[in-house]
Amino acid sequence: MTQRGKRLGLLALCLSGTLLFGALGVWQVDRLGWKRDLIQRVETRIHAPAVPAPSRAQWATLDPDDAEYRRVKVRGRYLHERETLVDALTAVGPGAWVLTPLQTQDGIILVNRGFVAQERRVPHARAGGQGAGEVTVTGLLRKTEPEGRILRPNEPDADRWFSRDVLAIASARGLGDVAPFFIDADADAEAAAAAGADPDADTDTGGASRPGESPRGGLTVVSFRNAHLAYAATWFALAALCAAGLVLLRSPRN
Repeated sequence: MTQRGKRLGLLALCLSGTLLFGALGVWQVDRLGWKRDLIQRVETRIHAPAVPAPSRAQWATLDPDDAEYRRVKVRGRYLHERETLVDALTAVGPGAWVLTPLQTQDGIILVNRGFVAQERRVPHARAGGQGAGEVTVTGLLRKTEPEGRILRPNEPDADRWFSRDVLAIASARGLGDVAPFFIDADADAEAAAAAGADPDADTDTGGASRPGESPRGGLTVVSFRNAHLAYAATWFALAALCAAGLVLLRSPRN
C-alpha cells in the first residue's frame, strides 16, 4: 500500500471514530436524562400515599415498568401453608425472603412479607408471625424476577429459589392465575399483619409476636446505578482524540 493509501485509510478511520464515538456520547447524554427522570419518578412513588393495588381487570394490560415501586395496599388473607422462601443477602445478613400468597377478592397476589434469618426459615420457628384472618397489606409494587440470578437459576423441582419469579412460584405452589407482580410489604404493614390488624387503623400491634418471629418488611433497596455521565465523557473524549487525528492528518507536511 502506498503512503497516500495509508494516509487515506487513517483519515477514514479517524472520521469513522469521530462520528461513532460522538454518537455514543450523545446517546449516553440522552440515557442520563432518562435515568434522572426515572430516579425522580421512583422517589415520588415510594413516598406517596398508598393506592389500591391494580385490580384483576388491569392485570393483563399492566405495564410493570410503569407501575413498579408504586406504593399500594390490598386486603386479603394469607395462605401461609403455600409460602415460598427465596434466598436473600441483605444489609442485616443472609437468610430468605418470605413470599406468601394473599387471597383477595380479585384473586391471589404474592406478597414478600420480608426477611427472615437462617434460623427462622422453618415456619414453626416463627409461629407467632403467622397470623390468621384478614389483613391489609401496604407496600411497593414490584415486577417479577424471572428465572433466577446470574449463574444461580431457580430450581423449582428442588424448591430452591434465588429470585422472586411470580409465575414459576405460582406454578410450583399450584396457585393458578395470580397477579403478574408481587408486593414488598412495608415494615409497619407486616407488624400489623402479624396481629391480624389493619395497619391504617389506630391499633397497638406491639405485642403481636416476639421479636424476630415475623418476617422483617421494609427492606426494599431502591437504588439505580447512574454512570451515564462518566460514559458520555469517555465517548466524547475518544471522539475528540479522533477529531484531533483528522486535523493532524489533514495538515500539510513541512
